[in-house]
Amino acid sequence: MKLKNEREINKKIKDLAQKIYKKHKKNLNDLCFIGIKRRGISIAQRLSKEFKKFTNFKIPVGALDISFYRDDLQMIAHSPIVRGSEIAFSLQDKIVILVDDVIYTGRTVRAALSEILDYGRPKKIELLVLVDRNHRELPIQPDYVGFKFKVKKEDLIDVFLKEEDKKEGIYLKRR
Repeated sequence: MKLKNEREINKKIKDLAQKIYKKHKKNLNDLCFIGIKRRGISIAQRLSKEFKKFTNFKIPVGALDISFYRDDLQMIAHSPIVRGSEIAFSLQDKIVILVDDVIYTGRTVRAALSEILDYGRPKKIELLVLVDRNHRELPIQPDYVGFKFKVKKEDLIDVFLKEEDKKEGIYLKRR
């Protein structure tokens, strides 16, 4: 079942960029976006482009691969696909906006926080997710949320983005 389409996703990303700007307009030089691979990076890059449109200021974007920081690594696969992290700037004293497509249990975010701290000590880390679904296992809540859905624990929320999937939308799969 399709929950959101491309137009709705793009509008929400623009809204989220505006919210971040309003909160941090006095310290744009301290901001950076770190996207969690895979779709978090696409969302972070879109946010950075939106910032450039209305501020003429480019927010740097980094990519985080949390594969080795997961607490369920052995349960996922014998040979996980590791793509590597790409952060070409210092995180020391930065305001990091950590970006992901969906927050569910909170375990991905916990792993991302552990890895970010290996890169330095940011001034602050905030969390932005395109989709917040219920059933958290860890006490982690996003600062910025695109869409919020209450679903059953066994349901799946799939986010498809053109950059990764050649189609765009947010879908619910009932199990």
